[in-house]
Amino acid sequence: MDSIARRIVGDRRFERLIIGLIVLNGVLVGLETSATVVSTAGAAIDWVYRVILAVFVVEVVLKLAAVAPAWRRYFGDGWNLFDFTVVVLSLLPFSGELAMVARLVRLLRVLRLVSALPRLRLVVTTLVHALPGMGHVLMLVGLLFYIYAVAGFHLFRADDPERWGSLGAALLTLFQIATLEGWAEVMRAAMETVPWAWLYFISFVVIGTFVMINLFVAVVINSLEESKAMQAAEDEDQDAGDAAPASDAVLLAELRAAREALARIEAQLSSRSA
Repeated sequence: MDSIARRIVGDRRFERLIIGLIVLNGVLVGLETSATVVSTAGAAIDWVYRVILAVFVVEVVLKLAAVAPAWRRYFGDGWNLFDFTVVVLSLLPFSGELAMVARLVRLLRVLRLVSALPRLRLVVTTLVHALPGMGHVLMLVGLLFYIYAVAGFHLFRADDPERWGSLGAALLTLFQIATLEGWAEVMRAAMETVPWAWLYFISFVVIGTFVMINLFVAVVINSLEESKAMQAAEDEDQDAGDAAPASDAVLLAELRAAREALARIEAQLSSRSA
């Protein structure tokens, strides 16, 4: 049973079927936002949802059977655990006031596309691994915002209290400038009373926007390289594990052949001595 389950789960056609059903689930979730579609085909959509959920349940059962009885291998994988949680939540009987939760769970099934596609898994793994490095970059960004906010408070609060009248207002204004939305207007208003204010704003835009974005990109790229290296190491270990049983089978076959040859030689020697 476990060998059959492994063959089905490892089949490319089965994998494509699951990906297709996830995409179909996402399309149906989008169609449900139309009142016209729900009124005309709501019953059919619910029926398709049930079929998709049934296939997802079968997928989980097959994956568990493929690793039985070592189920820790299944639940030790974060992506398998995510898929299992989504399927279990989909089976819970949400109704009445909790009907909205059922719709949100259907939306969660779309996220299964991440676990179904290795490239998307690599991207998510990269982002997770990049979080510690991003934390240090965020600390640097926060320090930069704080310094420029205090400086802006003292420089521009008298003439523009709405934008610079408090530390909170100054931080909010700097966030707007960092998004490059209307920052030129803020700079012109400040330059009416402080002619050299352009130096303040341009330095913040260059450091706070372009430099920091490049730092984030550098952290993500470094994490991507590490994730690729880890994935390559895992693939090599898996290939070695898959090759080990095959090599053992070859050795057993050679041993049997050697025993048969030895038995034939002994038989020939016995016949000659007789």
